[in-house]
Amino acid sequence: MKKNLLGFLLLLCSFSGFGQTTAKLNAPTNQELKINKHIYGHFAEHLGRCIYGGFYVGEDNKKIPHTAGIRNDVVDALKKLKIPNLRWPGGCFADTYHWKDGIGPKSQRPTIVNSWWGGVTENNSFGTHDFLNMCELLGTEPYLAGNVGSGQVQELADWVQYVNFAGEGPMSKLRRANGRQEPWKVKYWGIGNEAWGCGGNMTAEYYANVYRKYATFVSDWNNTGGIYRIASGANSGDYNWTEVLMKNIPKSLIEGVALHHYSVIDWNKKGPATDFSDEQYFTTMKRALFMEELVTKHIAIMDKYDPEKKVALVVDEWGGWYDVEPGTNPGFLYQQNTMRDAMIAGVTLNIFNNHCERVRMANLAQAINVLQAVILTDEEKMILTPTYHVMEMYNVHQDATFLPLEVKSADFAFNNEKLPAVSGSASRDQQGVTHITLVNIDSKKANDISIDVQALKLKSVSGRILTSKSIQDHNTFEKPNTITPANFKGASIKGNNLNVKLPPFSVVVLELK
Repeated sequence: MKKNLLGFLLLLCSFSGFGQTTAKLNAPTNQELKINKHIYGHFAEHLGRCIYGGFYVGEDNKKIPHTAGIRNDVVDALKKLKIPNLRWPGGCFADTYHWKDGIGPKSQRPTIVNSWWGGVTENNSFGTHDFLNMCELLGTEPYLAGNVGSGQVQELADWVQYVNFAGEGPMSKLRRANGRQEPWKVKYWGIGNEAWGCGGNMTAEYYANVYRKYATFVSDWNNTGGIYRIASGANSGDYNWTEVLMKNIPKSLIEGVALHHYSVIDWNKKGPATDFSDEQYFTTMKRALFMEELVTKHIAIMDKYDPEKKVALVVDEWGGWYDVEPGTNPGFLYQQNTMRDAMIAGVTLNIFNNHCERVRMANLAQAINVLQAVILTDEEKMILTPTYHVMEMYNVHQDATFLPLEVKSADFAFNNEKLPAVSGSASRDQQGVTHITLVNIDSKKANDISIDVQALKLKSVSGRILTSKSIQDHNTFEKPNTITPANFKGASIKGNNLNVKLPPFSVVVLELK
């Protein structure tokens, strides 16, 4: 009887995809191939409480410590993330925003109705100077999204002159009159946003022509200012959009093509941010892992027209999207952030790292109080989300040499569907230290992984882990430290193998020397 039972269990395991995950860490095939730090970018739109009440509380605020209206606690937290770039002012808002309304004396600025997000009236007290000075406080590079949908070519060309031109001219004179002597020298510029949708409902062919005109006038013959022009890219699996842009836009006019993809269960029924079911969790993970197929196929199209890989794939909107928190404005997109979001962040960043030859920039949506935020605020209170901690743990990869990590994963199975349970990526920093980031998305089962590290001759390992008691756990203003990184003791090196025990729904970063 015992023998038969043992045989049945072995047979069951063979059918259900169990078995140890294995991996091989290879030496770099290209010493020059780096994981670009700009993959770890963020996004700040005039949406809900991202700008007003999130980043900006006003110069006259007596309750919340700030510098020129920018929350000091937010600045400190984001500096610890080493955020490389910040995208502003949208999003859909960008194609309704007229930058000249947000400069000059604040009492004289016109208001704007934010028709996309909640129908609220904004007073334009946070504008170009506020944002670019904030980027200097953060030590990050600004990424400005230009208004193509409702704006004009001259308007965007003037904005570039206003923020970048050091000589004498109408726009630099206006900038100096508004209190800024030297230009900010903004490199990254988005030429519109979601032109296929809220940016104008354009066809790919029409937008390609519009883009060519705008890209021409934001620079000169040879782009001597080094402007990094990013085209409004595809919505998720719209491969034709990428094909048309790569085919129709001269490479002398473009530095990046965008891509947007959200891990959303169903656009008509997104599901709750915290009280989600096992089925909703599995579906969210399926949507997140779909990023691998998306970037692979979009890159293949780009390779056809740009074999030298001069044009970057810029995933400037990604993250989880759920129903808003009960009782909040549905147009504000405020949602809590659980260990599910940590899983999304971990697997997505691993995908970007592993495709760093073409994916050279990305922006999590969004930074504060909106969608998969890294920070949530409530008046003077501020909390860091599980997503924040993943971004902080992963910043060891920024500008490090890419190391190929081949993972053969056990399955995460649910209702006759399977996903790879374990994902990973690896790099070596300038000090010669190797880092491996691993994610186990299986919400029920631990996964052991054996990694062949012979190629790198590693001798010691230490690590950090992010996990919790429940996949629905999240930090709150009452309990802000429910989920924080901890020391990880589940890794050891034996001979040429690195053995790691990954608990369910966990993110691990390993440091190897």
